[in-house]
Amino acid sequence: MKLLIALLFSIVVCAACSLPPERPFTKEDLYKTGIYTYFTVNDSPESVLSAINKDGEVILDAKYRNRAVWIKLLGKTDGMTVQIIEK
Repeated sequence: MKLLIALLFSIVVCAACSLPPERPFTKEDLYKTGIYTYFTVNDSPESVLSAINKDGEVILDAKYRNRAVWIKLLGKTDGMTVQIIEK
C-alpha cells in the first residue's frame, strides 16, 4: 500500500514539472541551442516553438550522422536546456 502511494505521488510530481515558460521563447532562443546546425530535425522551428511555449518541453525526432536520436528541449526561466537521447 505504501509503495502504491509513493508511486502515485511520484507520478503526480513528475507530471507537474512540465509547465509553460513565463515568457515565450523566440526563434533566436531556439537557434542558440544549435540543434538545427548539428542535427537533421524533422520538425519545423515554428512547430517546435509552438510546442515548447505551450507545454514547456518538446521531444524531437532527429538524426545525427545517420544515427537516429531524440532531442529533448526543456524551457526554463534562464533559457532552454537540450538533452540528446540515442534511440
